[in-house]
Amino acid sequence: MEFINTILFELGGKPVLLIDLLSAVFGLTTVFLAGRNSKYNFYVGYLYTALLFFMFWQKNLYANLILQPISLGINIMGQYRWSHPKKGEETGSGDLRVSMLTWPQRGLVVVLVLALALVWGKLMSMMGTRWFVGYFPANPLPYLDCCVTVLILTAQTLSALKKWDCWIAWLFVNIANLTLYLKAGLVFMPIVSCLYLVNGIWSLFTWYRLYRKNS
Repeated sequence: MEFINTILFELGGKPVLLIDLLSAVFGLTTVFLAGRNSKYNFYVGYLYTALLFFMFWQKNLYANLILQPISLGINIMGQYRWSHPKKGEETGSGDLRVSMLTWPQRGLVVVLVLALALVWGKLMSMMGTRWFVGYFPANPLPYLDCCVTVLILTAQTLSALKKWDCWIAWLFVNIANLTLYLKAGLVFMPIVSCLYLVNGIWSLFTWYRLYRKNS
């Protein structure tokens, strides 16, 4: 499977591997289909999760690798919820309709995200410095890294429940990732992040129209 690490081209002096390009294509396709309210986003999502699992395994990014089974579980839940709405949640075609969180629910989500990111960041800050020294490299930005990761899982869960608010979470994720990639001097990933950002803004309005249509 070494061909997956083939260098396709360079951008700004940085190599772009085949697995990087495939991850970008599958990831963008997944969110594009989700933004268009297509249930087929889950099928592409399964392939995307498998691809990420392999990529993180290749690069020894075990923290991100462990998250992929969680993402897979969220994907399976989402596919079921979208196609099996409860009574009163369905659209005229029988699919799960787009809904919104209440303001108290949004407040609770924000508190949970910050609390989990704080605890997880504290644990990650000890990896390679106090625990498993010499086995894991120290994370230079453990709290920001964990906050973005928790936001991703939150956005995925809200998307699986077809909550309009998921796109707000995705916007924060995309802006944070774009900032991190630019600071790291990368070229290819900021371009991908910009495409995610554009799709997120478009989907924000698309799902809002669906919400108004079916509410």
